[in-house]
Amino acid sequence: MNQIVKCGCRIYQTVMKYAMYVMPWRKPELIEGEDGLKQLAGMIAEKHMGKMLVVTDVGIAKIGLHERLLKELDKAKVPYAVYDKTIANPTIANVEEALKIYHKNQCEGIIALGGGSAMDCAKVVGARVARPNMPVSKMKGILKIWKKLPPLFAIPTTSGTGSETTLAAVITDEKTRHKYPINDFMLIPRYAVLDPHLTVGLPANITATTGMDALTHAVEAYIGNSNTKQTKEDSIRATKLVFENLYTAYTDGNNMEARERMQEAAYLAGAAFTRAYVGNVHALAHALGGAYGVPHGLANAVILPYVLEAYGEAVYKKLAELADLVGIGEEGDAREEKAKKFIQEICNMNRRMNIPDKIAGMRKKDIPVLAVWASKEANPLYPVPVIFGRKQFRALYEQIMDQEHPYGSDR
Repeated sequence: MNQIVKCGCRIYQTVMKYAMYVMPWRKPELIEGEDGLKQLAGMIAEKHMGKMLVVTDVGIAKIGLHERLLKELDKAKVPYAVYDKTIANPTIANVEEALKIYHKNQCEGIIALGGGSAMDCAKVVGARVARPNMPVSKMKGILKIWKKLPPLFAIPTTSGTGSETTLAAVITDEKTRHKYPINDFMLIPRYAVLDPHLTVGLPANITATTGMDALTHAVEAYIGNSNTKQTKEDSIRATKLVFENLYTAYTDGNNMEARERMQEAAYLAGAAFTRAYVGNVHALAHALGGAYGVPHGLANAVILPYVLEAYGEAVYKKLAELADLVGIGEEGDAREEKAKKFIQEICNMNRRMNIPDKIAGMRKKDIPVLAVWASKEANPLYPVPVIFGRKQFRALYEQIMDQEHPYGSDR
């Protein structure tokens, strides 16, 4: 990428950084505790909000985790319809199917129950209700909606995406396999229910990858160039919580304190990146999710150390600060040494939780297209420490590709 283009990206990012101070920021109202579902149902009934569309995913429906919510809605006499076909990387087709159910049942609000996929799908359904003449493909990018959504309630069952507090939704075009973010203040849920008991049944591998997703959000927000005092504080707190609690939640899924702390970490990291943005890790990961269906948390966990290493000295100071905060390194270590130890500890965390260090199933011939998608997502929007062009994205994809397990025989 030539210097003129890089300069243009930095100008855009600077303008956006200061423009954000006058944007309509808000956080969702929190409902916390093990009776959160009961509180939510009671509030909906009390405020006469009408019929709800419950959006969840295939995995949640299979194990019946959503039944707790439905029982509370029944007790409070809140009518509802259910869409439970959301897949791991939600598609435009998912959104349109759910939208039909919303209109057919004359719903007036949306409840998202699940991980980031269910919440992303629900957010975009709400956007389609608000903007009925705008197809999902036209919502791609930043600030394309600008109309109030129906009441939106987010109930996370994982501790990673932070989608319950963000202005972002990520959707895959199933025809082109292109996965892209939609960013608008209208997508921030009105209420978020944080009940750690809903995460107890989470499989260990999902606990691990969603937890590393939260860490990626916190680290990318912290090392970016659009931080505020609050986003720094949220990033630091989230990072410490992940380092202190993720492995415990992974090895002892019934440890309620660890589950609660990881839910807090995900929320804080989401609050940090919704204001300070993410970065090149996410640009790389979103393209992989669209092309191959790689779960987002897994992609972020694998990619994070590679990108931090590629940034080099541009991130040594901030990574050294994070290393100090989580107790990595020795007192006399130089910044570079502390930063590299921080990156190595991320690799160690992945290894302890059986997260691979490569992405299986990639085709080498797809890398040029993946690099284009990643570059278009990242530039000029993400205020990253180092701007990557297509050449750098291609090199990173080649690094993370599992050469021993390519997709099919075509390398």
